[in-house]
Amino acid sequence: MVISMVPLLALAIICPYLKPGEGPIVLVLAPTRELAVQIKEECDKFGASSEIKNTVVYGGVPKHKQVRTLREGIEIVIATPGRLIDHLEQGNTNLRRVTYLVLDEADRMLDMGFEPQLRKIVSQIRPDRQVLMWSATWPKEVQNLARDYLNDYYQVTVGSLDLSGNKDVTQTIEGCDMLTRSLRMDGFQARAMHGDKSQEERDWALREFKSCQSSLLVATDVAARGLDVDDIRMVVNFDFPNDMESYIHRIGRTGRAGRKGDAVSFFVSEKNGRLAKSLLEILNRTTQNIPSELQALAAFAAPKKGRGGRGGYGGRGGRY
Repeated sequence: MVISMVPLLALAIICPYLKPGEGPIVLVLAPTRELAVQIKEECDKFGASSEIKNTVVYGGVPKHKQVRTLREGIEIVIATPGRLIDHLEQGNTNLRRVTYLVLDEADRMLDMGFEPQLRKIVSQIRPDRQVLMWSATWPKEVQNLARDYLNDYYQVTVGSLDLSGNKDVTQTIEGCDMLTRSLRMDGFQARAMHGDKSQEERDWALREFKSCQSSLLVATDVAARGLDVDDIRMVVNFDFPNDMESYIHRIGRTGRAGRKGDAVSFFVSEKNGRLAKSLLEILNRTTQNIPSELQALAAFAAPKKGRGGRGGYGGRGGRY
């Protein structure tokens, strides 16, 4: 996101001043409230000296403050799709002046079912816009999105298009049945963060974790992407994710900016066996220590010769 800040601010500076009631020049869309807030923090750092105003709008909090800021005129709007559509439908802002559009974590927005909202929003933006789209993975759905929204675009790939973990993260795969005691009962200062909590509770938990008031953050996939917390030493996947894309995102919370990290995952054969082969491939790419149990499970789950993908274990339509 920092990479897109320089052209973003340069565009906002050279454009004519906004009048009250005019919509933003720059629109940044993000899938979660936490990521949207983090992007605003970066905008604050880069835009303070240039007097470029920005605001963030997201759901889960009252609208009145957001409405007032939008109607005053703001150069940069960072938003989650659902709340932005609410403001557009109520006439609190418009997208007629947007010439710079950023889609951050595009694959995550598709995973969360935001494609209809994205298309509704983009349809209200002028066609001569400049678009930057960031995506941690490159599945067909994201490729289709790129073809629809970007004309004659440049694709910059960092690393490989194949799923691969960070080589600076030491990944440990363990087996487990259940968590017998809560972390708090064991005396740990743990905080929880998930979608059923209010925005205030989520913000508080994240602040506690960032400031090291708590050393453990127990979270759902709401914290799997986008959140940039310095020097997280370890990620524990207590409930192994349902797909390898989510696994890569989760372990990517540690081992950032050249630091080392550890990712420990509890892998249950009955529940996660269909992912054994994919997990084995990812571990091999970064030369991790692989338990013999996982190797055996991956071999057992591989499709049988002559039976095709649909009939073998782990194949489409197969059972484990």
